[in-house]
Formats: sequence, structure tokens, C-alpha cells
Amino acid sequence: MASTQPAAPPAPAAAEPKTQTKKSNFYRLQSWFPIILIAPSLIIIALVIVYPVAYSVYVSFTPFHLLRPDTTFVFKTETMFRNYVKLAGDRVFWKSVTNTVIFLAVTVNLSFLLSLALSQLMARVTRGQSIMRTLLMVPMMFAPVLVGFQFAWFFNATVGLVNNAATSLGLMSEPKAWLVDQPTGMISIMIATIWMNVPMMTIILLAGTLSLPRDIYEAAEVDGAPAWQKFKHITLPLLRPFTLIALTVLSLDVARAYDVVRIMTGGGPAHRTEMIWTNAGRLAIRNSQFGLASAMSMIGVVLGVLFTLYLFKQLINSRIVY
Repeated sequence: MASTQPAAPPAPAAAEPKTQTKKSNFYRLQSWFPIILIAPSLIIIALVIVYPVAYSVYVSFTPFHLLRPDTTFVFKTETMFRNYVKLAGDRVFWKSVTNTVIFLAVTVNLSFLLSLALSQLMARVTRGQSIMRTLLMVPMMFAPVLVGFQFAWFFNATVGLVNNAATSLGLMSEPKAWLVDQPTGMISIMIATIWMNVPMMTIILLAGTLSLPRDIYEAAEVDGAPAWQKFKHITLPLLRPFTLIALTVLSLDVARAYDVVRIMTGGGPAHRTEMIWTNAGRLAIRNSQFGLASAMSMIGVVLGVLFTLYLFKQLINSRIVY
């Protein structure tokens, strides 16, 4: 007779569920691990950005005055829009909005034209291009406060470089108060802002120009297209994504112009160079009207966000695959 061996005992049924439970816990921990790593940064961002913005939105609906602590947490639904109604009838506020729009339009467009011209010239340089890039980035190393002091000295009415050079060359018979007169005060601020922002925009456009495909230009040369047609029909359309990125960054930077304006003119005289942010700073710091200043800042933020969304929409629509 053949010997029969006893069958092996079956494995415990609970072993497989325990293994699956361990695997699910491991995968769950892996999914939470990136969140744990970025949690400190998220907390810092919430404390530094989210909370101040939320508090500014709340303060804009209150009559908060720094010298009257009892107005800090006064929130009434029937008077919550009082600051915004007051701004709607404020002549200085609309003056600052007008100055900001003019300043933004002129500065951004002139900066773009100068940056586009410089980028195209530098793209055609065969020797010393790295040195030119380094020299071009020198203005980006200066803080806006230093730029404000520098150009305030340039356009000073008594010891300014512009007046001394113009009178020495016989271009002017007497010194001119550039920062006081109109419209030279606004023009002086525009010149300082353009000098400070052109290098950044030039680097972006130069990088875009150097990344364009060369076969399209070679085909255009074979067809006998002149230089201006290649620039109009090839370079500009292909540079559109880079242009919109540069315009977005530059517009947000210029729209928040405070340091240069505050140092050079302080928004004066008689609010001739007043911007939204200098007006809000004056209301908050000098007049202690934090509720009114927060409402003005929120209007500026909303306008900036809408303009940025518009540029991003144009950027998405301009994507070119080549």
C-alpha cells in the first residue's frame, strides 16, 4: 500500500488582509509625505500673505482709524461700503487712478519698445555678447529706493546733474525744477522706472529671440524676404508668448510703483504725481486712516488681478507649436 502523507495545514486567512492593510497604510503615508514636506512653507505663506490680505479686506469695510482704537472691530452691514463710497467721490483718488493708468501705459510701452530693440541688436552680436548681458543686468542690482535717490539727484533743481549739464552746454539759461513742474515730474519718474525695468524685459526677449527656430528664417532668405518683413511676419509672432510673459511681470511691477515715486516726489506737488499706492500709504501712515487706505488698496489689487488674468488669457491663446 502506498503511504499517504497528511496534508499541510492551510495558511491563516487573516495573513493576507493584514498585508493589504500594511500596504494601504504605506501608500497613504506616501501620499501625505509631500504635503508634510511643504507644510512649513504653506504655514509661512499663510501667515505672511493670506492673513494680511484677509485682514486688509476686513479692515476696508470698517472705519478703522489708528488714533481711535475703538474703531478697530467696528463692522456694521449698513455702513460697510462707506469707505468705497467715499473714494468714489474723492477727487484725489481719481487723480491717483488717472496718474497710475497714464504712468503704467507709457512706462510699459516705452520699456517694451526699448527692450525689443536692444534684444534684437544683442541677438545679432557675435562677440562679447556675454559681457553685454552682464553689463545690461547692472541696473537690476539696484534696489528701487537707491534708484529713487539716484534719479532724485539727477533731476535736482539746484545740484542736479541734468541742470548742471544743460546749463554748461548752453541748452538752458537757468536751472529747472524737474520734479516740481508739470509734466516733467511724471516724466522724471517714468525715466527712472524705465531705466530700472528695461534690463529684465530685454533678457526675457533676448532669450526668446535666441530660442526661435532658424529654419524659418533660412526659408525666408531663400524667398528673398527683406529684414523688416522677417521681423514683422516671423520674429514678432513667434515672440508673442515671451512678450506677454515680460509684459505681465513688468506691468505688475510698475503698477505697484511706490519706492521710486515716494523718494523722488512723494506724490506731489499738489498730487501731480500721486499714484494709487502712494495715496494709500499717505492715508495709512500720515492720516492714520487704515480703513480708507485698505479700501483703496483693494481696488488697486482687483484692477491688477483683472489685468493679469487678461494677459494670461492672451498668453494661452498665443501658444505656438513649431
